[in-house]
Amino acid sequence: MNTTYYSLSIFFLILSCKQNTSNSTMSNSIETPKAKQIQKELSKHDDVRIDEFYWLNDRENPEVIEYLNKENNYYNTKTAHTKDFQNDLFEEMKSRIKEDDSSVPYKYNGYWYVTRYEKGKDYPIYTRKKESLDAKEELLFDCNEMAKGHSFFNLRSINVSPNNRLVAFALDTIGRRQYSLHIKDLSTNTILEDKVDNCTGSSTWANDNKTLFYTLKNKTTLRSEAIYKHKLGADSKDDQLVFEEKDDTFGVGVYKTKSKKYLVISSYSTLTTEYQILNANTPDDRFKVFQPRTRGLEYSISHYGDSFYVLSNADGAQNFKLSKTSEKNTEKKYWKDVISHREDVMLEGIDIFKDFLVVSERKNGLNQIKIDRWDGSDSYYLPFESETYTAYTSTNVDFDTALLRYGYQSMTTPSSVIDFNMVTKEKTIKKEQEVLGGKFKKEHYVSERLWATASDGTKIPISLVRHKDTPKSAETPLLLYAYGSYGATMDPYFSTVRLSLLDRGFIYAIAHIRGGQYLGRQWYEDGKLLKKKNTFTDFIDCSKHFIKEGYTSAKHHYAMGGSAGGLLMGAVVNMAPNLYNGVVAAVPFVDVVTTMLDDSIPLTTGEYDEWGNPNDKTYYDYMKSYSPYDNVTNQHYPNMLITAGLHDSQVQYWEPAKWIARLRLQSENTSNLYLKTNMEAGHGGASGRFEAIKEIASEYSFLLDLESISK
Repeated sequence: MNTTYYSLSIFFLILSCKQNTSNSTMSNSIETPKAKQIQKELSKHDDVRIDEFYWLNDRENPEVIEYLNKENNYYNTKTAHTKDFQNDLFEEMKSRIKEDDSSVPYKYNGYWYVTRYEKGKDYPIYTRKKESLDAKEELLFDCNEMAKGHSFFNLRSINVSPNNRLVAFALDTIGRRQYSLHIKDLSTNTILEDKVDNCTGSSTWANDNKTLFYTLKNKTTLRSEAIYKHKLGADSKDDQLVFEEKDDTFGVGVYKTKSKKYLVISSYSTLTTEYQILNANTPDDRFKVFQPRTRGLEYSISHYGDSFYVLSNADGAQNFKLSKTSEKNTEKKYWKDVISHREDVMLEGIDIFKDFLVVSERKNGLNQIKIDRWDGSDSYYLPFESETYTAYTSTNVDFDTALLRYGYQSMTTPSSVIDFNMVTKEKTIKKEQEVLGGKFKKEHYVSERLWATASDGTKIPISLVRHKDTPKSAETPLLLYAYGSYGATMDPYFSTVRLSLLDRGFIYAIAHIRGGQYLGRQWYEDGKLLKKKNTFTDFIDCSKHFIKEGYTSAKHHYAMGGSAGGLLMGAVVNMAPNLYNGVVAAVPFVDVVTTMLDDSIPLTTGEYDEWGNPNDKTYYDYMKSYSPYDNVTNQHYPNMLITAGLHDSQVQYWEPAKWIARLRLQSENTSNLYLKTNMEAGHGGASGRFEAIKEIASEYSFLLDLESISK
């Protein structure tokens, strides 16, 4: 379901399923898995739905595990003829990656921090150097050592204390995003006995270096529901509850302002936010509400000097505006506009420096970065010349500096980390992503921005990349990706693994459909709740555009999406299965009605503002009309690979498991339908960088197999 911060690698799962004469006798003769049927009536609003596979909703049932294993065995057997090719693809993808790579150092509170990888190792190594990059390296964490003995490993939320002596960090060794919080003493290189389980992972130190604030999850729903205060050396059982979020449609978090003056508690839902602030020097005092929550009011706060800067949609500012208010009077009635609302510009964020305000905007779908001096002496935009690109402010933790660090990439240009001097206006490329192997050249690839016309006349933007020698023709394979929910914008980005498709004649495209915010806030509003079907029809119309304009044909057209994008895939194959030869649905949210009626499932209650609350018949009926699981019908479906994670906290594994079972039961399919479940991971798949590449390689091989490409 929700994928708020989107690391994009989660969705690089590609499909394919093919049965041809090259398959082995074993492959052709293996029995297709069939889940047993137990009729269960699900009644709501005098409407009865029959779910014959509801029993799969039991992770502890040995029969469920047996069924998932049978599906995995079926998938492995049917695709056995591609295993050598998968390995070749893996080695090819791996060969483009600089294995002994490191991040661009950034300075914070007197230390330079660096993340690096070593050759042949899956996990990062976190280090720092005091004052100078020439200083002796201090090891914070070697995740390769820490990951030994774990099939899944994720360390996150490294948070160093103000005195630089202690570091809080979080571990997940299951994949369900239920983290344990730990503290390491950097002066002795020892892990302290302090430990808190079932956290979000994030934490923040008060300025006294002994008080740590963190967020606890509900053990059943996994909702981030409470802020606690931990005193160094104390038993976590004695930790003090600071704030509990009673509204189950809200989540909660805690952090410190860049100025280091305030601790902040954030309460957030899809449409509404609320903040509480406390001087970081007095952690035992009470938090003060910044502006009481008001339904539909979204705002965020940044501190500077004796004021707060507020980014909000107040007073009808649909694309957001920037206001200013004093520390003493923070309520909305005191907010004064600094940057007014603009109909054609989406205000996405700000970065505050001692002498500069940096504003991140989006106009006509493209990123803009504006720099303003506080004294008003200068104001300008960073120049970007590409037709379609992604630009974003990066790690800017230093307050008193003239250097702005930002990132830039396009579908043909590897990502770069750039330091820009806001005084001299000189830029220094600190690092450009290396593509090893000696074969990649930017000029060998072409990117375009296209516009398809939706059925209601709306123009839908599309970003596309292909090898310059790949023609637009009915025989050219084209893969179309989209997400289309939560206002999340899938910007055009560079991918080294994607080259394995482009170099073999594929066109790759991203459809910026409604439900995202590529063209502003209204673009999101027009793709959710009772307008959700616009997301699906936009994608279909983009596919029709490619076919009509001769980029590809239905025989060579493929679609891909994950999580809420998996819902998109499920809806699309019900509505227009004849447009696609193959579809990947990665960890798909497909049983919309049943999930949204079950408030015990993680994240459900916080999703009402996105999908609607089906306890209201209007939303129930609308959801039911597009829910992929409820609308499987007796028709021919494309070749499909569906993926799942047994420990997935976002989309429960049983949704894709039930879906494929019903597809096999009700469809008139001669196509291949595969379910691939990672039995050791969750929503994001494998945790190691090489294991993740192996997953991509296996999925790319399926897609290429559909095109009879085997080398």
